[in-house]
Amino acid sequence: MHVSRLVIRNFRNLRLLDLHLSAGVTCFIGENNVGKSNLIDAVRLVLDGSLGGFRRRLQATDFSSGISFAQGEQILIAIEFAGFTGNPSQEALPFDALIGPDRARITYRFRPTAPVREALANGQDGVLPLKLSDYRWEMVGGGETVNLITASWSDDFGTYFRSENLQQSFLVTLMGALRDVEASLGQSRTSPLQQIIEQKQIPIPEQLALVEQLRTANTNINASDAINAIGGQLTTSFRTAVGATFGMDVRLGLGEPTFADISRSLKVLLTGYGMSDIDPSRNGLGLNNILYISMLLASFEQRVREGKSAGQLLLVEEPEAHLHPQLQRVLLATLQSRNVQVFITTHSTHIASALPLASQIILTSGGTAETSSVSPVSIPQLPPSAQADLERYLDATRSSLLFARAVLLVEGPAEQFLIPPLVKQVMGIDLDQKGIAVIPIFGTHFSPYAQLFGPDGIRKKCAIVADGDLKPSDANVTETDPDLDDVIDTDPLLESLRNDFVEIFRSQTTFEPELTLRGNLSMLGHAAGDLGAPRVRQRLLTAAASPDRPDLDSLGRTVLNTAKRFGKARFAQVVSSKIGPGNELPDYIRRAVEWLV
Repeated sequence: MHVSRLVIRNFRNLRLLDLHLSAGVTCFIGENNVGKSNLIDAVRLVLDGSLGGFRRRLQATDFSSGISFAQGEQILIAIEFAGFTGNPSQEALPFDALIGPDRARITYRFRPTAPVREALANGQDGVLPLKLSDYRWEMVGGGETVNLITASWSDDFGTYFRSENLQQSFLVTLMGALRDVEASLGQSRTSPLQQIIEQKQIPIPEQLALVEQLRTANTNINASDAINAIGGQLTTSFRTAVGATFGMDVRLGLGEPTFADISRSLKVLLTGYGMSDIDPSRNGLGLNNILYISMLLASFEQRVREGKSAGQLLLVEEPEAHLHPQLQRVLLATLQSRNVQVFITTHSTHIASALPLASQIILTSGGTAETSSVSPVSIPQLPPSAQADLERYLDATRSSLLFARAVLLVEGPAEQFLIPPLVKQVMGIDLDQKGIAVIPIFGTHFSPYAQLFGPDGIRKKCAIVADGDLKPSDANVTETDPDLDDVIDTDPLLESLRNDFVEIFRSQTTFEPELTLRGNLSMLGHAAGDLGAPRVRQRLLTAAASPDRPDLDSLGRTVLNTAKRFGKARFAQVVSSKIGPGNELPDYIRRAVEWLV
């Protein structure tokens, strides 16, 4: 059984989300403060048995911005399940929440109490404005005929649902962003080790044998004169402190000789890197995170094998915590390979780039108090061919477009290196501080990236900055081949990408000649000198100092040829280190930045 749908209304900055989910790993991606943690909290309000009734009672600040509970409102969180038909341990659990074949629904609502709703329906005076004390939380199952998106706070649907059975059988485990797994591993109550020991069901004769070994160990310890003397010293001190009436004898030992005490005392010991049986506290934080997750997964899988599980959901905020990029991807692959549903929230481009698009939910705020969501595979204008391209193209660098407030798509590394510092120098705009990611696509195939953005896709601005010829910098257009005579020009396709969230800004030529403006000649000249082109340096610096109008077309060709000779990326890197004298920005880039901000 797995969560197949999640609907959230009016909860914090999640004004309205309707998410369709699959078994396995689902990753919620977005910039800071977009509501990823709020989404996790919403799931827990419905499913997490560790939350008591007090935690389920919400506060005024839990209502979305602009929603006033004074006039009557509701916070609604609905979770639907699928995949339980044919599994005896799961079928009986949601029977009073069924809404169709292999579908069940449980809904949490925080809304005015029944007497308040009745008084309002009868037009009783003095009821409004409502107070928070007029509200109660409730949990209902079923409601197959209700439209969750339009249901009013005054509408009744479903039947009262006793969630205890679900919450005891459908296990929800949270690994929060600010987690201390070392402390959790060290406490028997919170360590997954205790769950694994209990699931193992160690035979009684073996338990008794272990208890007898503990008794023997305690006897041997107390046979030591030094240990026995310490016990006597503590006995005397204790009796002196509390008096003879309340005094008790003190002995030293390894614990009460019971199997329960033995199991609580067991600790995980690690061997490796030239060390044997070390405590996890001597380990790095990252590896301890993976150790903790691996133990949870082992416990989950044991529950499935025993047929006692109605399902389980692992909630992991920022699984990348304390892990280097390679281990992030290893951990993700491990989670994907297990028979466990996992919800991940992340800021890691390494994790995002390793996930299939079908496993991603992108959350976007657009700088407002409300969050929108979209799964890339559901974007109407993104065809399967573009989805396949994106799964190849979205590496750890380009995946940053999923986390940015706005996106500037450029052709290659030259624009990536030079546009941010030059924009800051000339316009006084720090693109990072504005949340604008400059993404090089290393070519002119803008379509797959741009098709992510739009009213039915990711609702954030995407500006495309392209050369006028739309030819890749490594393309040799001088050679001819009759087989290429009917190649389709990409220009019309590029123009068709425009929508409310996508705009295109084209140069007349290519980036380097467009950059060759009078105010940048000194900057370009010093860069040419550092690269080892003294004659180019002299020509550019002379033109910069001359009162006469420079021949920018000719100088632009020289700059372009210099960039090609040394490599466009290397040329741009050196120019970016000489940005001080630069004081002009090509008009098409300026317009793109102005549109984005």
